[in-house]
Amino acid sequence: MSDDHSPGDRRKPYSDRGGPEGRHAETHDVRREAATNPRGPEPVDETFDEQLRPGGSPVEQRGHAEESTSASEDKRVRNDLPFLDNEELSRLSIIDPGVMLEQGGVYLDIDHLDRGPFKAIGGHTVEDGQRLIAKRDTDYELWNRLTQDDREPEIERPVEQENAAS
Repeated sequence: MSDDHSPGDRRKPYSDRGGPEGRHAETHDVRREAATNPRGPEPVDETFDEQLRPGGSPVEQRGHAEESTSASEDKRVRNDLPFLDNEELSRLSIIDPGVMLEQGGVYLDIDHLDRGPFKAIGGHTVEDGQRLIAKRDTDYELWNRLTQDDREPEIERPVEQENAAS
């Protein structure tokens, strides 16, 4: 038998003060705590994403297959990329001028292979004379031959394009 004569666990905790909740209310500002505590994740505003993506959700976007022409039809491409044979050129799709690029999509300007791939930002369209291919529309072997390295794509900024053109 123990010489400890304290009531220990036999008593009800804070029974004279309203239980644990009552004791908590004595030591904290409960109303302020309820107002400042997070109530879970914020609701996602999907309208912002819809505004940036005219084509709808990523599932609905299908690439640029219907808005492009085969590189085998462009004689300039044959001269600029002599290391590609006819079969490889037929698998390469050049996006038509005036087509809006997908935000965050990775593209390559075949006139400037040395610049490497870039990510498009919202509102970017293909200009006349520009020959762009989309990574999502190009098989990985052909894409790797054209990019020749594994560097991360940079974000294309239209302001920089205008400065470079002048």
